[in-house]
Amino acid sequence: MIVTIFRNRLRPDHADEWSKLATELGAEAASIPGYVSRKVFTAEDGERVTIVEFDSEASHRAWAEHPKHRAAQNLGREKFYAEYVLQVCETRRESRFKMP
Repeated sequence: MIVTIFRNRLRPDHADEWSKLATELGAEAASIPGYVSRKVFTAEDGERVTIVEFDSEASHRAWAEHPKHRAAQNLGREKFYAEYVLQVCETRRESRFKMP
């Protein structure tokens, strides 16, 4: 499993435009074969964290190189993000628990 952790802070002046684009991109990412999940969290201080999972390096790469995603990355740097940190990780171990 490949996990992307995207920590960011938005510029407030384009928040509505960003929100619309993020919704569209989320649906686009989910259409990539090998997509597993996407979760977004916002901290009290405004930092946002998005966690995206793909089942393989190939499926992750397909999303990373997707033309709409590439265009959105450029827009992000130009007008949406004040700052961000991107980490791409490979799952080395996983355990689960679910109460019956």
